[in-house]
Amino acid sequence: MLVIRLFRTGKKKQPSYKVVVTDRNNPPQGGKFVEQVGFYNPLTKEKILHADRIQYWISVGAIPSDTVNNILINENIVKGEKKKIVFKKKKNPEAEPAPVAAPAPKAEEVPVVEETPKVEETTPVAEEAPKAE
Repeated sequence: MLVIRLFRTGKKKQPSYKVVVTDRNNPPQGGKFVEQVGFYNPLTKEKILHADRIQYWISVGAIPSDTVNNILINENIVKGEKKKIVFKKKKNPEAEPAPVAAPAPKAEEVPVVEETPKVEETTPVAEEAPKAE
């Protein structure tokens, strides 16, 4: 399946993006793409989009990503409503608490009978003999 998405280029902390048509299975960074249909620089807000090529690829069945779809709607290339973009937070395994096990369901309670301590009969102990001095 074909998608229209952003392909990051540029240096660290200086992003710029190519708007490309690519297969969905290709990785977003460094993957091969079918055609470059535009350019976007978020720092300077510069956008170069080839509307006729984008409309062609959409007619063939390419699906724009949420971000590209919102850019196309802003530029009046595509009609529709903007999509809400939700960023996933990365899970930190060290900071994540261990899952708490649910308490086991109680089985039928068996009445506990308390045993009375047995008293042993003791024989009288002879008194100690006086110590010789």
